[in-house]
Amino acid sequence: MIEIALYQPDIAPNAATIIRMCACFGLTVTIIEPAGFAWTDSSFRRAGLDYLDRATVRRSTSWETFVVENASRRLVLLSTKAETLYSSFNFSPDDTILVGRESSGVPAAVHRTVAARILIPMKKNERSLNVSLACAMVTGEALRQTSGFPVL
Repeated sequence: MIEIALYQPDIAPNAATIIRMCACFGLTVTIIEPAGFAWTDSSFRRAGLDYLDRATVRRSTSWETFVVENASRRLVLLSTKAETLYSSFNFSPDDTILVGRESSGVPAAVHRTVAARILIPMKKNERSLNVSLACAMVTGEALRQTSGFPVL
């Protein structure tokens, strides 16, 4: 099953929104520490509602730990620096979709480590979409391709 990983998320409501999405689709989400907010942050709890308690959330203490823990999974980075469009990428059920920090994305070392980098096309001169919106778009496509949506 597709999984989601958030690299050192720094905006609590966006991380909570992604966790909420994962709860609704039955996906596991990993938070790669350090996060830029406390788990008790009121905006985090407010955005996540009771979904935070229903989601499968793992926490990795560092990027290096995360890589070891996920060695059997293909890491697919969502990046504005990628060349492959997410809509033409062939997702597999064992993929982990990795999204970076709102403020700075991911460092070069992470770019070098991942198996694939994908892009959401946007108008020229626009920087990026909100990370939770971008994650939802790509997750929807990955679930469509892998027949991973929950059975109604």
